[in-house]
Amino acid sequence: MVVFGLWIINKAGGLIFQRNINDGLAQLSQNEYLVMAGTLHGIHAITSRLSPVGNSSGAQVIEGESFKMTIFLTLTGTKFVLLTSPADNSADTLLPRIYEAYADTVMKNPFHTPEMPIRTEGFDVRLTTLLGS
Repeated sequence: MVVFGLWIINKAGGLIFQRNINDGLAQLSQNEYLVMAGTLHGIHAITSRLSPVGNSSGAQVIEGESFKMTIFLTLTGTKFVLLTSPADNSADTLLPRIYEAYADTVMKNPFHTPEMPIRTEGFDVRLTTLLGS
């Protein structure tokens, strides 16, 4: 399993959490990550409208030559985006576990404001356990 990074995007398209797990990703500025998260949010909204049959939740996987981006959309509109190697198939099982850690540590924290950047130590510890970073 090669995980490059994790993004959490709120329902308005703002990046509320970003962590590079592996040195395989280019180092970008915080502003560049914010722009990419907003762009992905827009692309996701467009792809949810493109489905020729029925309703769609939008793009779930975007693949490139050297990466795969797996998007997990929650019922509240929060997006969890895992960047992995193209051959990695663990994202489908890993993303629900990351969401569970988020629900247990961030959303149950009385000092966390929803839709705002995540600064919860318990979440960082759980991610380290899950992703080995």
